[in-house]
Amino acid sequence: MDPKPSPSPQNSNQTPNKPRQRDFLNHLEVYLAKRDGVDKLLKISRYATKIILASSLLPETLILTKRLKSFESSVGLSRKAFRLGKFVQDVNALRDSPFDTKQEIILSIIAYGGEGLYYFVEQFVWLAKSGLIDSKHSKSLGKVSAWAEFAGYIGSISLKFRDLKKLSEEEACLESSIEVTVTRGVGCQEEEKRLSKLREKKLMKKLSIVQDFADGLMALADIRDGRGRFSGPLLMSCAGLFSALISTHKNWVSC
Repeated sequence: MDPKPSPSPQNSNQTPNKPRQRDFLNHLEVYLAKRDGVDKLLKISRYATKIILASSLLPETLILTKRLKSFESSVGLSRKAFRLGKFVQDVNALRDSPFDTKQEIILSIIAYGGEGLYYFVEQFVWLAKSGLIDSKHSKSLGKVSAWAEFAGYIGSISLKFRDLKKLSEEEACLESSIEVTVTRGVGCQEEEKRLSKLREKKLMKKLSIVQDFADGLMALADIRDGRGRFSGPLLMSCAGLFSALISTHKNWVSC
């Protein structure tokens, strides 16, 4: 085996503990390689288009308006194709869930079971809209899909509030530990790093809850066929765009 080369004077002067900043294009490549990465970019483009159409900024007779409607419809159908087989991740999440209490068992079944059923049914909605199966089933499949999605968000929000409570308790304990350590005049760099990561995790959990509320509101509008309060096209489009931006940020940070 060849001996390792000794470090050059230039390399020895570099600070080894300094974190190396990730190259943007490499990060982007990893992000776009993920199914969710592309899906959320499509979601942003779709709901940004829906906002333009719902706000009546462009006259109906304009050619651009017709093209935007066609684009929005096409992107919506493309997004359904990205959900093929996605229900498997919910099956695995349900299998790996820690069933410590009866409440956790029920909430996990509602959250992952509802979302899994939603993704499973969405496959047939895509097949109906793409013309492979009779389109007369599209409306009934859409209803089942919307109900399953709404139930999934109820369970997901409940679980995330429980997680948020645990994170808050952990944060309070860590803060107390740091205060005691500082009082004794002992260094607490490791604890401060843990606290910083914990607060970042807590922020992401809060964003995830807000995203679920936005998506749940859209699922409820689908159940009611866009009728009733808080179901207006502009509000739903804004909720969709807001959800897409949060999800994009989460996926970007995690990859």
